[in-house]
Amino acid sequence: MMNFPKHIAIIMDGNGRWASKRSLPRIVGHQQGVKAVRTVVKACGAMCVQTLTLFAFSSENKNRSSDEVTLLFKLFLTALKQEVKKLNKHNVRLKIIGDLSLFPKNVQKTAIEAQAQLANNTGLTLVIAANYGGQWDIAQAAKQTAEAAIKGDISPEDITIEGFSKYLSLANEPAVDLLIRSSGELRISNFLLWDVAYSEFYFTDTLWPDFDEAELNKAIESFNHRDRRFGARKETQCYYQES
Repeated sequence: MMNFPKHIAIIMDGNGRWASKRSLPRIVGHQQGVKAVRTVVKACGAMCVQTLTLFAFSSENKNRSSDEVTLLFKLFLTALKQEVKKLNKHNVRLKIIGDLSLFPKNVQKTAIEAQAQLANNTGLTLVIAANYGGQWDIAQAAKQTAEAAIKGDISPEDITIEGFSKYLSLANEPAVDLLIRSSGELRISNFLLWDVAYSEFYFTDTLWPDFDEAELNKAIESFNHRDRRFGARKETQCYYQES
């Protein structure tokens, strides 16, 4: 019997390389990547996965060419507008994490409206990490913790792992069980640094636009073969029989 992770996080990598291999503009790769997102969201909903977190735009992506960043903003805006009705139909709740202040005002407005429209849904929670970085997340949580301490809302004794976690972007979501990265890269690229402490990692050479339900099933099958001990030692009994 397949054991489905409660929370899957994915680093969606390889859109540009997918386009380059076909001598197409990079934006075409990103557009095809949106189609892969639809496939994975639908599959996770059918599997009763509770939370799916997608790394859409890292805080380092702003260092790309201004033309590509502008196109990514436009694609993000278009995807939000087009997908909200479909997500609502499938009872998906939307949450966007990251520093959205970098985004144009119209994108920020659409992001806020989309989250509000889907806020009461009770199915899959889709988390989109946009202009997000794990170091940024920890820093902003530390800032909130310090501000709470200055106000007297918390004492130094309250600053525990659990207490600090309440200020992180994924505070109200289950722990990340499975982290998937497409495109063959073997790193996590500043994604959910705090949240993947005990996650299982799965790396695939498949470029993101080619990532489909079959690839997702491979990752989950691999997850099912992992022995998750969360830092504890699995006790084994050793029997010695005297001759």
